Amino acid sequence: GNPLAEFNYAMMLKREEIPGDKADWREWLRKSADHGVMNAAYLLGVAYENGDGLPRSQTDATHWFQVAAAKGHVQAQVSLATQYYLGRGAPQDDAQAAHWYEKAAEGGDVGAQYLIASMYEHGQGVAADRAQAISWYAAAARQGDKVATIKAQTLAKEK
Repeated sequence: GNPLAEFNYAMMLKREEIPGDKADWREWLRKSADHGVMNAAYLLGVAYENGDGLPRSQTDATHWFQVAAAKGHVQAQVSLATQYYLGRGAPQDDAQAAHWYEKAAEGGDVGAQYLIASMYEHGQGVAADRAQAISWYAAAARQGDKVATIKAQTLAKEK
């Protein structure tokens, strides 16, 4: 009944680190996710997205990404944003994509920082805002994204 133990047991079964039926990892992962472990919810989403031991389902992937994203899981936020951006497992929705990319960007994800900067630059899912675009490109640049460095400098020079 311990959610973290359920998660750890699921991972150990999946990696075949302990004896047991490897197929049981999905059941333990779902129990852990149902008990609020955000890493379990995220990995369940990934398993559905890729058909890893579960029937491939973008709708189920989106559901579990949403569960983890709402708890602050940055990778789940990126995955959920991408589901909305592509209309994969959820209706295509640039505003929802921007919302979740921005959450992930706030959490330090460099790719999300670049993507939300681009969305602000082009007014995609958010109102166009050059200052926000520059700020997010600069955040990505500080993490070593060379293209973001160029984009921030170029936008700052434009009037």
